Amino acid sequence: MDRLRQNARALRHDPTKAERLLWSQLRYWQIEGAKFRRQQPIGRYIVDFVCFDRKIIIELDGGQHAEQTNYDSERDSWLRLQGFSVLRFWNNEVLLNLSGVKEAIQNKLKSTPFLNPSPQGGRSRSKKQRQPNY
Repeated sequence: MDRLRQNARALRHDPTKAERLLWSQLRYWQIEGAKFRRQQPIGRYIVDFVCFDRKIIIELDGGQHAEQTNYDSERDSWLRLQGFSVLRFWNNEVLLNLSGVKEAIQNKLKSTPFLNPSPQGGRSRSKKQRQPNY
């Protein structure tokens, strides 16, 4: 396993309190039926939460992010070039205003369509299985 994936796995096993709290709200398609993954490698970065169907990334920032604004800006720019929207919240916001954070995520999900909608009417049968229309 490469180093980036090992780091992502380590981060999944040792989440912050804010990550644990938000994950309890995102997992199991709880917000707008969106499937999120946590601590997911994308390119050379590891993102906190991502919904690939809607191309939305959620990042939680602790105090260290106040000192690394250039890195975060560069990272967000690269992720946006890949087609992702990036939502950033402070850990404190999640811990003190979870309902507000959930509402912001919900609003973003509502305004972002699924990129790969399921086919209408389900699977079509192969030509051999189709019944003639009389």
